Amino acid sequence: MQTTSPDIISKYVKAGWWGEVTLNSIFESAVKDNPNSLAICDPINRDKMVSGDTLRLSFSELEAHVEHIAHCLYENGLRKNDKVILQMPNVVEIVLVYLAASRLGLIISPVAIEYGHHELKFIGDIIKPKAYIAFKEFKNLDFGNIQGAIFEKSCRVLLFGIEGDFGIKDQGFEEYLKYKNSIKVEANDIMTICWTSGTTGRSKGVPRSHNHWLSSTLASEDAIRLKNGAVMLNPFPFINMAAIGGFLFYWLKLRGRLILHHPFDPNVYLEQIQNEKVEYTIAPPAVLTRLLQIKEQIKANFDLSSLRVIGSGSAPLSKEMVKGFEDEFDVNIINIFGSNEGMAILSSPSDVPDPELRASFFPRFGRHEFKWDNRISNQIKTKLIDLETGVEIVEPSTPGELLISGATVFDGYYESPKDNKEAFSIDGYFRSGDLFEISDENNQFYKFVGRCKSLIVRGGVNISPEELDELISSHENIAEAVVVAYPDNIMGEKICAVLVPHENKVVTLLDICSYLEEKKVAKFKWPERLLTIKALPRNAMNKVVRSELAKLIKHDN
Repeated sequence: MQTTSPDIISKYVKAGWWGEVTLNSIFESAVKDNPNSLAICDPINRDKMVSGDTLRLSFSELEAHVEHIAHCLYENGLRKNDKVILQMPNVVEIVLVYLAASRLGLIISPVAIEYGHHELKFIGDIIKPKAYIAFKEFKNLDFGNIQGAIFEKSCRVLLFGIEGDFGIKDQGFEEYLKYKNSIKVEANDIMTICWTSGTTGRSKGVPRSHNHWLSSTLASEDAIRLKNGAVMLNPFPFINMAAIGGFLFYWLKLRGRLILHHPFDPNVYLEQIQNEKVEYTIAPPAVLTRLLQIKEQIKANFDLSSLRVIGSGSAPLSKEMVKGFEDEFDVNIINIFGSNEGMAILSSPSDVPDPELRASFFPRFGRHEFKWDNRISNQIKTKLIDLETGVEIVEPSTPGELLISGATVFDGYYESPKDNKEAFSIDGYFRSGDLFEISDENNQFYKFVGRCKSLIVRGGVNISPEELDELISSHENIAEAVVVAYPDNIMGEKICAVLVPHENKVVTLLDICSYLEEKKVAKFKWPERLLTIKALPRNAMNKVVRSELAKLIKHDN
């Protein structure tokens, strides 16, 4: 399955931006070059999540496991271009499935471990998966069979764990080898369909090829600048840009060591950095701010001298935090602005040496007026447009929507032509849904201003308010409801439900959460505050004015 037009492929190949490399070919090269090097390590608290030994595998051991998983997938009827929904925590097996799928040309559609039947059914109805892969148990509770029951009978439920579906396979290996050698997995084949709330409401599938991912990885490479064999710690789930582009591909290209972390625990996180001598990791801004606040405690209990670089993003970074990490720990913070659709703007020490400037400004990649160190700046184009007129903004201090096109950007949402009309401009740029302005530093930087729409970002995860509006409004005692974000020092944003009950009805926060639980909606989408009002504020077009609600919430707090 390919989504990029032959003309675009030819253009990018001719420019030297795209090639014939796939995830599997990078992995096979890493195995050949470094067979005995330690490649990947489970979280040290794996036993609290799933069954099985805590794994620490060399590249050759990893290869053996990948070949076994690929054989199992083949034996269960999976073939090139089949779609697989993957719902697993950050343990070694999730990486095994990615690598095995790449070997067979399968399309992985990864979803958050928190997703319930509500989200899974929606995704399953869109992509028609041939298999659902998970663990039998998660945190000592039945998981895979319960979750997998929501899919059509044509979808195989394949589970890791004791007496699962990935045990020893004594038969069919020759047939598997014959099939594997008969297919050709190309760099322009779709490798993943990730999910995003994006800029247009309900979750949408984002197909990305190997070349799409490698282009985004290039941006990280030039910003982070690790040496071959580097040790990397990934605390973000393998469901989106941060983990797949920032770690999966980059780790293999470096022939490095990938340390996995889940769920986020500051003490475990710091212990892993110390014991594994981690050189690079990522964390949300709120976490980094909190760690800096307890810097003396950290210095007294942990040795972080190996750590060189931390990537952060999904919310504005403070100047004090970025400078503080450099002053206190000799660690560079890289400011990353990205999305599953293919955004790739990074503020790194090589392009923005001043840490305080790096916290707020992004180099204007993709502009012919400026030259930057990061190679990705030559593979994309960017511009700001006025939201009302659509005219390009070229003067500083005027907010506009950031548009981007080029080698990192996906081709369009899966089976969603209506969303694609909204998401792309007439001249083919992707509309990010984010407001930036040109800074007055010689006009060479973009500065993040805010979001064009009402998207909520909780702990780095995009949440569609429109989806929750519809769900909560369907409660029998509610006339109408909307959700809005409110600021939180730890999560960045949390969710407040603002509702108008039916006459003589009382609705509590517990009522709403119980209702969403009954609907099997992922818990991270549940509101944590409630505001009851007599009528929702509306404009002349009868649309709810969320900005007015945000003011009410602030006043109510």
